[in-house]
Amino acid sequence: MLDKIKNYIDEVNAFKSTEKDKLEEFRIKFLGKKGVLNDLFEEFKKASSEQKKEMGQALNNLKNLANERIATAREEMEAALEQKAEKSDLTRPAMTLPMGSRHPISQVRRQVVDIFSRIGFTIADGPEIEDDWHNFTALNLPEYHPARDMQDTFFIQTNPDILLRTQTSSVQARHMEQNQPPIRVISPGRVFRNEAISYRAHCMFHQIEGLYIDKNVSFADLKQTLLYFTKEMFGKSKIRLRPSYFPFTEPSAEVDVYWGLETEADYRITKGTGWLEIMGCGMVDPNVLRNVGIDPDVYTGYAFGMGIERMAMLLYQIKDLRLYFENDVRFLNQFQEVL
Repeated sequence: MLDKIKNYIDEVNAFKSTEKDKLEEFRIKFLGKKGVLNDLFEEFKKASSEQKKEMGQALNNLKNLANERIATAREEMEAALEQKAEKSDLTRPAMTLPMGSRHPISQVRRQVVDIFSRIGFTIADGPEIEDDWHNFTALNLPEYHPARDMQDTFFIQTNPDILLRTQTSSVQARHMEQNQPPIRVISPGRVFRNEAISYRAHCMFHQIEGLYIDKNVSFADLKQTLLYFTKEMFGKSKIRLRPSYFPFTEPSAEVDVYWGLETEADYRITKGTGWLEIMGCGMVDPNVLRNVGIDPDVYTGYAFGMGIERMAMLLYQIKDLRLYFENDVRFLNQFQEVL
């Protein structure tokens, strides 16, 4: 009989269920009027006086263990029902989810677009896979022009006339073909160049280029627009324009903003001069206007372009360009916005 009781104890210990029917079946089997314990106590009465002490202890252990196991199973069953009720209660407050962060490139892009939208610029978009005409020829870069070497280009192997755009100026060429002046647009987007990847260069990056075409547009208009931008973007009110060369503008200039020399970081990023180059600009070359069907004797215009990564590096003091493209959550979490 002792072996039988031990087997029942093992069965009680092994019982696990939060289903109401199985729990009731278990209770009846061991504690019911015709259950296991009732039968064992009947056998206990017939045992000899020498056996009763050990058998009695074993029976009490089995009874207590069965009662405890039933109580524990009921508690587990009630907890499971309560948890299920919590999940299905639509009136309960929702769980708080961790807030994501907008990529620094997206933040700077949105900021630049917002600044220019205040003075009437709208967004123009175009394909990243471009043809030679819109990326080069229409922009005063005919075939075999030496200035094409300024941009290492990804060409499609099966069709050398198709390429990954090297600049968002191709969007401006398309927009001018399809629209007559006055034109006032900015074209943000991703561009590609066949360059070795390092902390200061990448094979893809982002640009924002601006274009304004109308009657009597002058270089003074360009300068005032850029001065407005630097004040809004950086809080700087002093710029200078240095002569430069771009195939699609004439005259052309590089734009520097006076960053100052107030901190050690200012000395580092301006190389001790206080001046920092931020973009290129110029008056649209008459050949470009002719190529897209606009009369250069009637209309003039200006264009400018800047790299978004460079802007973000200045604003957030980021030293390695590759961080933008690695999707490292530790890096991205530094740019939480108050939405």
